[in-house]
Amino acid sequence: MATGVPQYRRQAVPATPPPVSSAARVVQYDTVTVQVRHGLEAVDILRLRRACGAVQQTAAGTAIAFLVPAGTALRWHLTGSACTPGADLLPPTDPRWIIPPSGSQPCPRPTDAWVLRSALCEAATTLTAGGLGPL
Repeated sequence: MATGVPQYRRQAVPATPPPVSSAARVVQYDTVTVQVRHGLEAVDILRLRRACGAVQQTAAGTAIAFLVPAGTALRWHLTGSACTPGADLLPPTDPRWIIPPSGSQPCPRPTDAWVLRSALCEAATTLTAGGLGPL
């Protein structure tokens, strides 16, 4: 007997979820990458300013990757760094996180791009003054 009310059925759920890669490609972030020494100095500066978002080490371990808001790559020009669209996010427990995602939000907090630019310039100046530059 038809009642005119649509009948909804529960979707069948697969027994095992599909495999997930170790790093998920996310387009809501861009990635600013710098050399390790330069990046760690910038992380220290940003932490002192309480302005550091999520930061991870690259897979090869030769660079530091800052997550910045999407769209930054279109207007990023800073010598000694590269900005690429999208981000390869690591699982939250991966040891390559320098500043891991935290809090109740499931998505990492990005670093403000222009605050990061200022910190990278300051880090370059500090490293050069300490005899560790040019980058």
